[in-house]
Amino acid sequence: MKILKHKIQILTMFLDMERGCTTKVCDGGRSMILGLTMSCSCNMENQSYEVKINGSGIHEMNALIGVNGKAYNGNGNHHKAVKGIVCLAKQKSCRQRWNIRPSEMSINTLNPIRAIVDGMKLTPNPEKPMIALSIGDPTVFGNLPTDDKVLQAMKDAIDSNKYNGYAPSVGYQKSREVVANFYSCTEAPLEAEDVLLTSGCSQAIDLAITVLCNPGDNILVPCPGFSLYKTLAVSLGIQVKLYTLLPEKSWEIDLQHMESLIDDRTTCLIVNNPSNPCGSVYSKEHLQNILSVASKHCVPILADEIYGDMVFPGCTYQSMASLSSDVPILACGGLAKRWLVPGWRLGWILIHDKNQIFGKEIRQGLVKLSQRILGACTIVQGAIESILNDTPQEFYHRTISFLESNSEICFSELSTVPGLTPVMPSGAMYLMVGIEMEHFPEFQNDVQFTERLVTEQSVFCLPATAFEYPNYFRIVVTVPEEMMVEACTRIREFCQRHYRTCSQDSNELDQ
Repeated sequence: MKILKHKIQILTMFLDMERGCTTKVCDGGRSMILGLTMSCSCNMENQSYEVKINGSGIHEMNALIGVNGKAYNGNGNHHKAVKGIVCLAKQKSCRQRWNIRPSEMSINTLNPIRAIVDGMKLTPNPEKPMIALSIGDPTVFGNLPTDDKVLQAMKDAIDSNKYNGYAPSVGYQKSREVVANFYSCTEAPLEAEDVLLTSGCSQAIDLAITVLCNPGDNILVPCPGFSLYKTLAVSLGIQVKLYTLLPEKSWEIDLQHMESLIDDRTTCLIVNNPSNPCGSVYSKEHLQNILSVASKHCVPILADEIYGDMVFPGCTYQSMASLSSDVPILACGGLAKRWLVPGWRLGWILIHDKNQIFGKEIRQGLVKLSQRILGACTIVQGAIESILNDTPQEFYHRTISFLESNSEICFSELSTVPGLTPVMPSGAMYLMVGIEMEHFPEFQNDVQFTERLVTEQSVFCLPATAFEYPNYFRIVVTVPEEMMVEACTRIREFCQRHYRTCSQDSNELDQ
């Protein structure tokens, strides 16, 4: 206290000697008058000095300029007195012209697929009907309708007139209970409070990333992987680190590479199983190895399981949560793919937190974030109980059988095409094909390859550069069988026309 008084006395003496003014020092709203002064500021030649302390010493001394009894600082900001202290007051606008700029978030938002596709010159061959193998919407061609029970559930929900208003932002309690019961298992039990209903799986992923990460943090994302992860993260100022998937091991994760990317700012590991764009399905052992890495470094997992249970015969799907003993998991899913209704926009987040590592804060954070758009479609929420409980198993089997058959046709046909290396999927609705670019010297990359494929053969496959994995392309296997056969025939013709052996390249150079 003596030191504090000494500092104040020195400052007061300095002000009195140099400025001939009076000084008042305010400490937490209590005033201490120094010398013979009785005012809150010192005045000389329209200048004021205010000294503030915060209990531990002198905090600041601000020079103020007085104009017509009002206080301004050197930059013209208006101040007003509040309880004896001069404070910054609201400025009036001095704009004289329009200058409306987009937000940084909008500028930083980029969908890699749209950026690449929009930049391609796609002019189909007018003599051949277009075959689009690029769209991840199973309803496009009309050959994969949802089940009649699913449609009837929606009709009943509409006719009931019970679901025309707003629902809680996290979903109706009854609907959350239905989802919890459907996905609950002994290894990973769920209750209604562990479920948030969202506007599709995309919003579920958005909420999960947003609740776990701050600007400057980083997340681990598969490569190749669903482009939305990066779109959402980068727009929020979150760094994306890509871990490698291994095509020679059916797209398993390179665990050593993934672990090498983890640092103190890593706040989330995204695992997509079954995979888009690869169609891979991870074994129990591989999932356990992933969990071991996450547990070792205390990194929570965002499990994108929108294709859960969409696996071919001979493969077994297991959720991440059913194998986790300690790693907290936000599992994202929805109706879009398995029930073939992507436009209905109903997804969910399942909160798996056996050891209460997420605690109340993450749960409360998810609730707050869900309130930004007030949740999923209420009519679909009203139909969800019947959709989950009454859809016949035959519907699921029929869908899987079709996807497997088309995948086998595509893999078999393209395996014999020179210069292509397809990777047989085990689930989902996609197949990746490698391009041996050295045998197609006319094209610099997969984008040019697929662009010319459209021009000559009217077949559009998505270049894997869109998934940050060049020299591959992705095929969606939901098209009608005859269309898949025709597309493979055209791809073969295209490759035969442009394929060059190393000896051919050498001869052409010699000439």
